Amino acid sequence: MTETSAASAVQVGVADTSHSVENVIVTVAAAEPDLPPDVPPTSEQSDAVSRTEAVATPVEVTSSPAESIRSTPVPQASPPRGPHVSAGKKGREPIVLGSRSLAQWVRLMVAIVVGVIVAAAIIVLAARGVTTLPGVPEFLQRYPGSYALPDSVEPGFPAWARWAHYLNFFFMVLIVRTGLIVRYQRKPPAFYTPKRGGKKVSIYLWLHTGLDLLWLLNGLVFVVLLFATGAWPRIVPTSWAVFPNALSALLQYLTLQWPVENGWVNYNSLQQLMYFAVVFIAAPLAAITGIRMSSWWPKNSPRLDRIYPAPLARAIHFPTMLFFVLFVIIHVFLVFATGALQNLNHMFAGTDEISWTGFWIFAAGLAVVVAVWLLVRPLVLAPIANVFGRVSNR
Repeated sequence: MTETSAASAVQVGVADTSHSVENVIVTVAAAEPDLPPDVPPTSEQSDAVSRTEAVATPVEVTSSPAESIRSTPVPQASPPRGPHVSAGKKGREPIVLGSRSLAQWVRLMVAIVVGVIVAAAIIVLAARGVTTLPGVPEFLQRYPGSYALPDSVEPGFPAWARWAHYLNFFFMVLIVRTGLIVRYQRKPPAFYTPKRGGKKVSIYLWLHTGLDLLWLLNGLVFVVLLFATGAWPRIVPTSWAVFPNALSALLQYLTLQWPVENGWVNYNSLQQLMYFAVVFIAAPLAAITGIRMSSWWPKNSPRLDRIYPAPLARAIHFPTMLFFVLFVIIHVFLVFATGALQNLNHMFAGTDEISWTGFWIFAAGLAVVVAVWLLVRPLVLAPIANVFGRVSNR
């Protein structure tokens, strides 16, 4: 008999012995009468207990080291314990939006709102304190916030100006949305290739570039008509008095005592400088930096690349977008804070009256912007992009 067979036989014998011991213990326990605690057991009972102990004595079995290792029971991994594991009930998963949970976003938004309110209160109190300093009241009286325009400038907003204003807002909102998608998206859902060949790009980059072209075309038409109709002094400064008047208007805004103005006839100097910066500085910056980062930039031009490197364009393009976003937020806030119905009638209804007409036109235009914002998806974009090129998954 081999060593393995002998070890197996010994194990079987030990197992049979353990079963026999259990049977004997059960039998003796069943046969043992109930005795008072002070009564000693009889001799027959003592003999039965002695025989049981003799049988229950463990038998020492010697086996080989290999068999000992194989016969050693493997410890089972205990279930994880901790505050996240509940007995019989699975914890509810938090709602995650991006890199934060919904609760974290709510706390962040509350902190931002509280911070903005506190900062605004401090600024208003500080500005009102400035107006009490010596010489400041005289400065505000001398420079009320605006200066007179040439007599050739007609009041009001013609239809071309109102349409250009709305289309500018429409394209800017979508340009910001697609620009953020292009900046932060790792794997595009679809790609676009021009019909005549060329570089394959993300379908969102194709849309972003197309919107840029339409936005620039709208701006070009606006500038041409602005000078052709003689309305350019409305947003182009014609006097050095624009700067002290702009400072005066800013101080009046900060004190929440709005400067006296009539946008139907003339912007205040701060508005004039901001509109000039948007049309003639920020828009061209966005255009030339966007072209540098696009596929339209000449390839294999080391001299041009050294003169105008791509990192410089990226460093300017994104802050320019943030400037546009901040400008739109402040502009809309002031429109509603300084007489919403009349201001909306100026730009959407083409009248100086106070009524709800301009508001409802504005609301309809805003609904169109929101609807297009939600429709900016590959399923909707693919049929349109296929008209101008070819759309593929990779």
